Amino acid sequence: MSETENEVKDPRIQGIKTKIRVVPDFPKKGIMFQDITTLLLDPKAFKDTIDLFVERYRDMNISVVAGIEARGFMFGPPIALAIGAKFVPLRKPKKLPGEIIFEEYELEYGSDRLEMQVGAVDSGDRALVVDDLIATGGTLCAAMNLLERAGAKVVECACVIELPELKGRERLEGKSLCVLVEYR
Repeated sequence: MSETENEVKDPRIQGIKTKIRVVPDFPKKGIMFQDITTLLLDPKAFKDTIDLFVERYRDMNISVVAGIEARGFMFGPPIALAIGAKFVPLRKPKKLPGEIIFEEYELEYGSDRLEMQVGAVDSGDRALVVDDLIATGGTLCAAMNLLERAGAKVVECACVIELPELKGRERLEGKSLCVLVEYR
């Protein structure tokens, strides 16, 4: 669904969009960083963001909400609680105790790795992957691969923001993606 269709469909989208700050040249020159901390500072816009996702996923039998470190941790837990799913953190290296599985990936300004505790996801779990933004799609692909290797079925990915010019959606290999706002 495009941003314009979303805005026509639900007026909360425009309010959310106005609360996202763009920071040029962060974390490195040439990156136009989409800062959601300004969204989090506005209780109405933050609640509207969560509510829109909850309304979408309430009846989809999601059993796992997997949030990608770090900003996926801000949106994932309230969505999981509201829809009655468990929250599984997908962390950066060496942040989880116990046995882990991991997936390495490339992103628009380097490479990284996501880790998940063994046993956090059960075979047959229906998973939603949550992050603040999709750019090149590398992080979401790594998250989906990690969950699917553990036996979950990824139902959809949910991001507040999409940067469509970076073509991340194309890397998702047909997986459904729900985005609230696009920045061109």
